[in-house]
Amino acid sequence: MRRRQFISLIGGVAATWPLAALAQQVALPVIGYLSSYSPEEGESRAAPFRRGLQEAGYVGGQNVAIEYRWADQQIDRLPAMAADLVQRRVNVIAATTTPAALAAQAATTTIPIVFEVGTDPVRLGLVTNLNRPDGNVTGVTNLFVEVAPKRLELLHELLPTAKVMALLVNPADRNLAQIQSREVLSAAHNRGLELHVLNVRSEGDFDAVFADIKRLRVGGLVIGAGPVFLRGLDKLAALTVRHAVPAIYSYRVFPAAGGLMSYGTDISESYRLAGAYTGRILKGENPAELPVLQATKFELVINLKAAKALGISVPPSMQARADEMIE
Repeated sequence: MRRRQFISLIGGVAATWPLAALAQQVALPVIGYLSSYSPEEGESRAAPFRRGLQEAGYVGGQNVAIEYRWADQQIDRLPAMAADLVQRRVNVIAATTTPAALAAQAATTTIPIVFEVGTDPVRLGLVTNLNRPDGNVTGVTNLFVEVAPKRLELLHELLPTAKVMALLVNPADRNLAQIQSREVLSAAHNRGLELHVLNVRSEGDFDAVFADIKRLRVGGLVIGAGPVFLRGLDKLAALTVRHAVPAIYSYRVFPAAGGLMSYGTDISESYRLAGAYTGRILKGENPAELPVLQATKFELVINLKAAKALGISVPPSMQARADEMIE
């Protein structure tokens, strides 16, 4: 090979090196996924989030990277996790659960945040306006807390002679615990009911709190929001039947696990919408111009087998209103 041809060949190959190297170095956009749950508990929510993300055109590992941060119910870990995501300069933070959303908001005013929370985000201070958030934060609310008085109302309708009720909250989740307690206490007062607010920080508190419920002669139980209750749902359902305490929760998984009834939204739909919003922001939309989405469909589910075990007769009028009856 002639020297001139050899030099030209080497020069041509060398010219392609920077392009190939550049192609390899092009970084995928990164989503920081922040949650109060453990990976095992949170996967049932992360899956619909990824589905919504895919509907917006993004698939994890293909054209977007997702960095997961799971607090495993240790809420005090969330601020450091949020700060780490900010330091890594992720493109969007998906803050799922109320404590995660508050931690993300405190960590950055510039990186877009998409939340999925269980109460009014204006009351939490996450946004100033639902229709136009006017900041770096937007998302979805399933209104778990706002519907808590309705759960008490349904339980009292089913148990008209019960005059003493209880509400379970996790005091470590201070914002949700305070809002839920205030809302349900007010609803109980309006109905002439006595309400005991009982604290549960972990599954290890369940047996003790049911001893309190028995001592207080509680006629009905409203189970509050938070990962601690979702994690221990099977045990909670079993305890309510064993101790003959009619109870209501927000999600269908409770009556499906053997509990009495539930009233709330489809949580997977909220996460799907949060995923879709995250994708839209990755495409360049401004979170300040994306209105906060609110749950609109609420479902009543009753487990007739649990009702029979508890000695409760579900009136035909309530059965007619139920969206699902589990036999």
